[in-house]
Amino acid sequence: MHRSLPLLLIALLLPAFPLHAVELGIDVLQKNNFDLLRGKRVGLVTNQTGVNSSGEKTRLILRKHVNLVALYTPEHGLDGTEKAGVEIRSRKDPLTGLKAWSLYGDTRKPTPEMLAGIDVLVLDMQDIGCRSYTYISTMGKCLQACAEQGKELVILDRPNPLGGNRVEGMGIDPKWISFVGQFPVPYVHGMTMGELALMANAKGWMGPRCNLQVVKMRGWSREMTWPMTGLRWVPTSPNIPLAMSPNYYVITGIVGGLAGGLDLGLFSPRAFQVLGAAWMKQGKMISYLRSRTPGVGVVPASTASGPGILFEANPAGGGDLTAAALYTLAECDRQSRGLIFTKAGKSMMNLFYKVYGSDTIRRDLVTKGPERIVASWQPFLAHFRSERQPFLLY
Repeated sequence: MHRSLPLLLIALLLPAFPLHAVELGIDVLQKNNFDLLRGKRVGLVTNQTGVNSSGEKTRLILRKHVNLVALYTPEHGLDGTEKAGVEIRSRKDPLTGLKAWSLYGDTRKPTPEMLAGIDVLVLDMQDIGCRSYTYISTMGKCLQACAEQGKELVILDRPNPLGGNRVEGMGIDPKWISFVGQFPVPYVHGMTMGELALMANAKGWMGPRCNLQVVKMRGWSREMTWPMTGLRWVPTSPNIPLAMSPNYYVITGIVGGLAGGLDLGLFSPRAFQVLGAAWMKQGKMISYLRSRTPGVGVVPASTASGPGILFEANPAGGGDLTAAALYTLAECDRQSRGLIFTKAGKSMMNLFYKVYGSDTIRRDLVTKGPERIVASWQPFLAHFRSERQPFLLY
């Protein structure tokens, strides 16, 4: 039997949630007649993912019903089409006629000039549930700016596509805190944008607290991964095209910042789902990963760079994706004879350490091995699960 069949059966057996079973924060705000925003000058942090459950753009909804005066955009731009790491310019939004200030250009934090004309900053964009994805970092910078400038912040909450129970992976060394690792949370934190904002604000991770409100969803529960929500997936960036793409970003996104001719199928429907290289011993890679990543399927694939593998994550949320990432990193290091590290320049390695959260990983792979590294995460994860509990909304 093909190894993907069990995962297909799981997908067929997922709970049959009705279409639009989940009401997003923007839906709830609409049903409450925009009560939080009445009589206020409103700024909106958003991009192409800022839509209600019917697909209507949040910025057009707010432009029609409240005094929306400014827009702010994260990495990848207002339309989500710019490549990772490419700085975005502020520009006029042709749909609303408003200026869309870039929060991924000269500054990552809203400046006093940007916020001068507003009373409340609203944030509505879809996160993917992984620490290194920069949309939560943009949220953190908005928390900080609103606290410093005396502005209200309202988060229109959205599902975590990985679900709310998946908590995995390594923490982050304080010296490696950066825009690709803004918060001291596990690599997979299992929180919504709103929950994470509440925790960051209460813990003072970005400094003084701001006046924060979260508009909760209705109908979402922690066991729900994206396929269970009944919502249409809007690609969050060029390499997160599908509802299951966040799962694969967790597995291969870490190695994606390294060298050695690694091919991740970027800018295709298989982005982050495939991994290939000219040096890859396909059979050995598959055998190794299958023995160590229960719940995550691994099958042969071909890539433009050579033989490869394709991951098949469980849509019901099974398997440890971050452990799979570490085992994949370890085997790529072994098969490439260290090429993935030795061919990486200083800036590439610096970014890798920021994403991973530590510069000890190369040493640890040799001295401890991946099994002991994964085991070492568990006390931190147990502590984090307890620490996050007061901030869970669902």
